[in-house]
Amino acid sequence: MRVAMYYNNNDIRIEDMPKPTIGKGELLVKAMACGICGSDVMEWYRIKKAPRVLGHEMAGVVAESEGTQFKIGDRVFVSHHVPCGSCHYCRNDHHTACETLHKTNFDPGGFAEFIRVPEINVKSGVYLLPSNVSFEQATFIEPLACVLRAQKLAKIKKGDTILVLGSGISGVLHIQLAKLYGAKIFATDINEYRITMAKKFGADYILNAKENIPAKLMESNGRLADHVIVCAGALSAAKQALQCADRGGTILYFAVPEPGIDLNIPINDFWRNEIRIMTSYGAGPDDLKEALKLISNSKINVNDMITHSLGLAETGIGFKLVAGAGNSMKVIIKPQE
Repeated sequence: MRVAMYYNNNDIRIEDMPKPTIGKGELLVKAMACGICGSDVMEWYRIKKAPRVLGHEMAGVVAESEGTQFKIGDRVFVSHHVPCGSCHYCRNDHHTACETLHKTNFDPGGFAEFIRVPEINVKSGVYLLPSNVSFEQATFIEPLACVLRAQKLAKIKKGDTILVLGSGISGVLHIQLAKLYGAKIFATDINEYRITMAKKFGADYILNAKENIPAKLMESNGRLADHVIVCAGALSAAKQALQCADRGGTILYFAVPEPGIDLNIPINDFWRNEIRIMTSYGAGPDDLKEALKLISNSKINVNDMITHSLGLAETGIGFKLVAGAGNSMKVIIKPQE
């Protein structure tokens, strides 16, 4: 079978690999669509394990089954990471801190014609797609689930003022979900195309990240933000967030700078003003179920976020589009094309 082998962001090669053989309780899924995630193009994060087949936002059709839970022909979304469900972290609703979640994956990756789904993933990480959810729409289940988890942890509610720093895929999903909750939303980016997309998908105020964001918040809102959600990995965004949270507010680092970069926090000011700093990583099973439901019920507009749909041979082009952060939003690879 064909795969798109990742060496680095500028070196994606179409290679041949044996089609996976499945064992007891496993599935072979024919990959129909797989999104390129922003984390896929973070070279510091990915290159240490290269060469490898990436792709975790994958949906497809069951081609072979060695279990009873799913049958050949079922349309499914497959979660690459699954928690054990019984450890201390799972029992306390920190599923993404579960050691099992960090060790599980499907084989070899979503940028391949077929994937093998291990039994543990079959049991708690495969979701039937409703007939009204396309494979392309299903590629948003995992990223939307991550956003859902983050906003639940931050306890975002109606009437809150939200500042989203970075209006790429995750930023726009945060904007749409916060809008659904009834929040007032400010969004930033340095890219004019993405600033326009932020407005299109529900931001009440759009700002260039190079502006004086705290001053703009005070001018338009009368105070700083209740919640600052950092969706850009640049250190400048991480630092900017520290200046934008109101008293009693929350700074949520959904994206972070690369390892080795330290962030100085004005802890005395934060202590006096009860400002909370938190992080969010990944998604748990309940988040994935809720994300699928939101997409199926058309509560979140994912269709209009798709800007590029490419065949497997064009995966390299897709990576350059996402890494370049230019005039693109969601880039989807179709491994059968």
